[in-house]
Amino acid sequence: MTRRILLVLLTFTAAVLVGAVVPLTLDAASHDRTSFIQATAGMARTDAAIAQSRLDALAQSATSGSADSGAAYAPVVILITQTSQAGDGLLIFVGAARDGNRLVDKGMPSGNWVRLATQAEEQGQLAKHSGRPVEPVTEITGSRVAAAVPVYLRGKYGLVGTVILARSTSSLNGDVIRLWVVLGTIAVLAMIGAALLAFGLARWVSRPLAGLDTAAGRLADGDLAIRAVVDSGPPELRRLATTFNTMAGRLEALVHGNRAVIADVSHQLRTPLAALRLRLDLLAADPDPDPETTGHELAGALEELARLSRLVDGLLAVARAENVVPVPAAVDVAEVARERVVAWHPVADDRAIVLDAVSKPHPSVLAWMGEGHLEQVLDNLIANALDALSAGGHVTVTTTAFTAGARISVADDGPGMSAEDRERAFLRFTTSNPNGTGLGLAIVHRLVTSNGGTAKLTETPGGGLTAILEFPGVPAPNNTGPNNTGAEYPSSAQDLASL
Repeated sequence: MTRRILLVLLTFTAAVLVGAVVPLTLDAASHDRTSFIQATAGMARTDAAIAQSRLDALAQSATSGSADSGAAYAPVVILITQTSQAGDGLLIFVGAARDGNRLVDKGMPSGNWVRLATQAEEQGQLAKHSGRPVEPVTEITGSRVAAAVPVYLRGKYGLVGTVILARSTSSLNGDVIRLWVVLGTIAVLAMIGAALLAFGLARWVSRPLAGLDTAAGRLADGDLAIRAVVDSGPPELRRLATTFNTMAGRLEALVHGNRAVIADVSHQLRTPLAALRLRLDLLAADPDPDPETTGHELAGALEELARLSRLVDGLLAVARAENVVPVPAAVDVAEVARERVVAWHPVADDRAIVLDAVSKPHPSVLAWMGEGHLEQVLDNLIANALDALSAGGHVTVTTTAFTAGARISVADDGPGMSAEDRERAFLRFTTSNPNGTGLGLAIVHRLVTSNGGTAKLTETPGGGLTAILEFPGVPAPNNTGPNNTGAEYPSSAQDLASL
């Protein structure tokens, strides 16, 4: 992936640089060439002005038939010297160029200069007739730029000569080459910078992806403890890695939990199955069974079958509790507590146990939880409390509203549990009752935590065991906090939906 990202970014950068640098360089070179030609034309116009006096004198002497004094020749000598020092060529025709009379011919390369001078003379005549200024005629010949300017007597009468200046383009070519080198160097440096930036960006993106790919592969191979590193890369990749780690953690917990359940179930089923098989083997091995002995063994076998049935039912209840996805609604825990106490009164009365419900400080206490879950929780807790008590015991179910929600406690005055047993009580198959399955409190804990609540066991003052459950309150409409009293909010899901 790093190579692909690098290749794409470098290709894009190269295309941008070529599309920007090449036209810019060509435009700059064209501008320099135009400026050089214009400068040559300006220099030729200056040279023509310097030669004006000498050409006028020659024209006047030819007209009058007098000898030329040569007094006006000094500026032309200086002009010839400067032109030679600059490495340029200078050609001055006297009169019409086609006559071939040359005043100066210094450093001029070979070429058809008569044609260029004649062209300048013709364009000059057209410009004078139309009243326009006389402009130089330029021409590029090989490695030189030539400019021809016609010269007229006193600047406005008949033609007295033509000045041609030929400049070498070596300086122009050097400027263009330097321009290409400078812009090419900038482009190369830009490519190097883009390559470093693209490499860093590619590594920044590809390394977390490679780590995530490796972690996913190892997870697929069965390494449930593997986690992706989330300390580098773009925020999107870090969030993806965090989500992957959460998924891996849940998968690990699920697999380990299933393994633990299978191990626990195997262990718990082994004992009643072994006892059942032993009793059946004894019956099968007795050639002359005694009716009383047979009845006793059959009763024991039925008891083991009943124990197996309770165990399987408990396992099914735990499985349902593990997979529960609550749909929260407003539940009046005080009302539910009163209903369950009334439902369990016949059992409590039959065992001479006092069972009552207390709601404080409000008769109605609301909690935000799945409907029907609190009934299952209270049934398990009340049943455990009644099983732990003897005649004359007391069980009290108390509901209380507090700041964060609703609190429910189921307290008894029975033998209670040690601190160690209370710590392990919510684990599956943990029980001190020889006839119990050890699954009731596990179901309670799962139902409570799946609804966002907490469950804990404490010692009842004076002796006994108290189960304390806390559930979140009903969210307030303005999100200012939970509301858990029925004085301001409805106590049913239907009434809540009408808010």
